[in-house]
Amino acid sequence: MAVANMKATFPNSIESVWGVVTSLENYAWRSDLSKIEVLNEKQFVEYTKEGYATTFTVTAMEPYKRWEFDMENDNMKGHWCGIFTQKDGQVEVDFTEDVTAKKVLMKPFVKAY
Repeated sequence: MAVANMKATFPNSIESVWGVVTSLENYAWRSDLSKIEVLNEKQFVEYTKEGYATTFTVTAMEPYKRWEFDMENDNMKGHWCGIFTQKDGQVEVDFTEDVTAKKVLMKPFVKAY
C-alpha cells in the first residue's frame, strides 16, 4: 500500500477549480490521458496515451467541497479523496491517494502511480 498526499493553492474561485478537476469532458490539461469514457453517473474509465484503462467509481461528491472515488485496473486498486476549501480569496486543494498493488512485481511501482 502507498499513500500520497498533495496540497496546492490557486488564486481562483472554488467554482472554477472544482470545474477543472471534476470535468470528465474537458481533460486536455491531463497530458497522460487519451480519452475518458463515462459509463454512468457514478463510473468512468480513463485511458492513458498507451491505451491502458483504469475504472473509477465515485463514492462521494459534495459540490465545491469533496470528490472521492475508488479506482482499479489490472495492476492496482485504490481510493482517491479530493478536499476543496475556499479561504482568503483562494482555493486550497488537498488530494490524497491510497493505492495497493495487485501483483507482487508491481509493488515497487505503486508510488509512481
